[in-house]
Amino acid sequence: MDLKKLIRDVPNFPIEGIIFKDITTLLKDPKGYSETLDKLYNLSKNKGITKVIGIESRGFIFGGALAEKLGAGFVPIRKPGKLPSETVTESYELEYGIDSIEMHKDALEHGDKILLHDDLLATGGTMEAACKLVEKLGAEIVQISFLIDLTFLNGKEKLKGYEVQSLIEY
Repeated sequence: MDLKKLIRDVPNFPIEGIIFKDITTLLKDPKGYSETLDKLYNLSKNKGITKVIGIESRGFIFGGALAEKLGAGFVPIRKPGKLPSETVTESYELEYGIDSIEMHKDALEHGDKILLHDDLLATGGTMEAACKLVEKLGAEIVQISFLIDLTFLNGKEKLKGYEVQSLIEY
């Protein structure tokens, strides 16, 4: 199955000049969703992963399902102020400012083997900040996975030194 055919392009969203890759059309297709999950699982199985971390919010969609298939726990990374207990925070630069992400301070244990997952790799800033959060808490990043990699934005450059996998490249 060509998963690219299930992803809709939305011109000028969220701002003029951007072509947004809308995965909701893939998600609503039962065969497409199932095949995507199977392919992501096959990239990550047999690596001893103990926790899957999903990045808010689309990283939760396949991240939680991957955790279940891998027999691992699931940990969300969220925007500031969304988690109810004590957190660790990491800031990162955007083209137009600074943003931050947070994770519960007790979400990981020293020695956990981590799969970080998000739906799309663009410039890599969010995932780079997520890696810093994981390492602050003493866990080991085994793999980073994405459904989509926008290769023309060179996001992998910020993730050198990590195993980075994606199913679809544009």
